[in-house]
Amino acid sequence: MTSMQGVWISPQAYERLQRELATLRALCASGTANGDSDENAAAIQRGWRTRIQQIHDVLANAVVGEDPPDDGIAEPGMVLTIRYDDTGETETFLLGVRGAEYGDIEVYSIESPLGAAIAGARPGERRTYTAPSGAKLTVTLLKAVPYGIHATDLY
Repeated sequence: MTSMQGVWISPQAYERLQRELATLRALCASGTANGDSDENAAAIQRGWRTRIQQIHDVLANAVVGEDPPDDGIAEPGMVLTIRYDDTGETETFLLGVRGAEYGDIEVYSIESPLGAAIAGARPGERRTYTAPSGAKLTVTLLKAVPYGIHATDLY
């Protein structure tokens, strides 16, 4: 995750990651691993340090809450509605950073197979990608709106 460039995250995710980072740093500094054996404590510490680095990488490259333009183009910070052409099922998700965003909506990373395939699409465009299972899937972008507009529509 160290090669990120300008990743979009919401202000809520930024604040949540800042709190998580502060908590993990405090835990590492105190050496507290809930009284586990030395081996378990060392493994827990490694896990904390790995997560600290992941959060640091996201925050260092974060573009916080600056919604992309409301132009209908699929890009990070947009809530996308797609249709799986084979089944007709639809799915709505945020194109963002997994592990940063959470809450009311599923998040797909721009690096995921679906995220990479749909990036740059306009409503009505079809894209094909290979799922982790190896299946070729075709999707059509139905709608793309900035996260801020989507979040406002929820309330």
